[in-house]
Amino acid sequence: MYDFPRMTLQVDWRFEKIRPLAKALVLIALAASLAGCGSHRGGGASATASRGTYKVGAPYTIDGVTYVPQEEFNHVETGVASWYGPGFHGKYTANGEVYNQSDHTAAHRTLQMPAILRVTNLDNGMSTTVRVNDRGPYARNRVIDLSRAAAEELGMVRTGTAHVRIDQLPAESMAVKEVAVNGGGPSEQLAAAARASSGRTAPPPTAVAQAAAPAPAPAPPTPAPQIVWASAPAPAPAHTLSAPKGTTIASLAAHSPGGFYVQAGAFSTMTNAERQRGMVASYGNAEISQGSAGGREIFRVRLGPYTTSDAAGIVADRLKRSGYGDARVVAD
Repeated sequence: MYDFPRMTLQVDWRFEKIRPLAKALVLIALAASLAGCGSHRGGGASATASRGTYKVGAPYTIDGVTYVPQEEFNHVETGVASWYGPGFHGKYTANGEVYNQSDHTAAHRTLQMPAILRVTNLDNGMSTTVRVNDRGPYARNRVIDLSRAAAEELGMVRTGTAHVRIDQLPAESMAVKEVAVNGGGPSEQLAAAARASSGRTAPPPTAVAQAAAPAPAPAPPTPAPQIVWASAPAPAPAHTLSAPKGTTIASLAAHSPGGFYVQAGAFSTMTNAERQRGMVASYGNAEISQGSAGGREIFRVRLGPYTTSDAAGIVADRLKRSGYGDARVVAD
């Protein structure tokens, strides 16, 4: 994430001979400049999300697997879903928005961003609607990564994963594409998706792009899916430990053997290991363990333990997507 410096404009009004028209022009220019500065995003989860862009993207390779993004409007897929929230909240998504774990969004490997999907938990029959604005997941055997709010709707926060069916909503996906292409942000996209869901025609693209706030979503007819996006944060998932983050090597040694860890790096000095531990502490319970490799002493930064390799894989995937490419699951 990048923070841009605030712009300060100083207007010298000591020129007494300036004409009223010139003053008006200066005020207009000042207002325009301040409006540009208003797009600056502050820190924290309460920051206003960036508008993002419409994006399909070029082919890319992760861990030796090549993915080819493409625009679709009738995508259907079945597989395992996971969810993400802690550690990624407030960071930028693949299309330039700011991720909010309380929004109903999702990450998909190849679908255009944005796109609207209905996701059904095949284990309990619960379903929700999400807007794709990110790339992923890259852990094995996963087809979609859901926000925490969406995972709550599907009743899968505690389990971490679920078997799901993905059905793309064609009308809604076309509606959000039109808005995004014309510069409309998430709120305008949601309003357009709600109109498409209820069968109403969307306003002209220019009007959508200039909308100040989303129109309230009317209750759709029974056959049409209802767009539900708001949800309160839920308790921490079962696989996330509540142990203090300031864990030391000694406390790691006291843990019972067994379980799975996510190794975020190995370093030759304790100083570098401590620095890395601080950087990944928001992703879970971070610890440093001492070992040797090639006859040299090393310090490993690990998160965990997790009871299953799948639970650890969710965290490893989050780290990789955040730039920690060496993150991997290890068994104790």
